[in-house]
Parts: sequence; structure tokens; C-alpha cells
Amino acid sequence: MPIPLEIVSPERLLLSRPVEMVVIPAYEGELGVLPGHAPMIVLLRGGTIRLYENNQVTDRLYVAGGFAEITPERCTVLANEVIPASEVSRAAAEQRIRDAEAAYQAADKSVVANEDAAMDRLQSARAMLEAAEAP
Repeated sequence: MPIPLEIVSPERLLLSRPVEMVVIPAYEGELGVLPGHAPMIVLLRGGTIRLYENNQVTDRLYVAGGFAEITPERCTVLANEVIPASEVSRAAAEQRIRDAEAAYQAADKSVVANEDAAMDRLQSARAMLEAAEAP
């Protein structure tokens, strides 16, 4: 029995289809979602969303961050940025890392929220590079 999955960016609905399972990069760690999952809302970190059919990964999508709402009947991902992993450019990811490292160095670390935001941006950029390098 599949679970309906929707992935939405600020601009548009990016994907809407049933999947056997989806694995999302929750802030606390990888989270596998199957039909009947306990209801929750989770914060996403930069990483790769993996869609499964017949116990195989069918699609991989880089997500820069956002939220996921999970119910026993569906999973909705509200993402800041989503790119199919096959379209993620290594050069773009490396540039994003350089920019994020510079922003981290320039951040006012006396304010914890500033340092955390800069570190999240850097982690997301590194996840983008991992998505670009994955098979």
C-alpha cells in the first residue's frame, strides 16, 4: 500500500505521487516514512530525499531545508529548494560551499542564532555536493 507524497516549493508543487516509502533528511537524522506513520512535523536539514518503489531507490532529490508534515495517510514536504539529484552541479555545489564558508567566517558568532544559521547554510551546501557526487 503506497503513501501519497507531495513535495512543494515556495513557487509550485514539484511532485505529487504515491510511493512505497520516502526517506527524508530530518534535522534529527534520516527518517523513513511508510503508510501508517505516526503524525509529526519535522524540520529538514540540507540533504537528499530518496523515493522507494519495490524496495529500490527510484528517485533522489536534493533539498536545501524546510519542513515535512507526516500523517498516517500522507507525507508533505515543504522545501526551500529542491533539485533532482541528477541535475545538481558539482561546480555549483562547490561554489555554494565557498560562499557558505565565507558567510560563516563573517557571521557575528556572539549571537548564537547567527552562527547556527551560517552553520546550517554550510551543512546544506555540503549536502548539495554529496548529492552531486552520489551515483
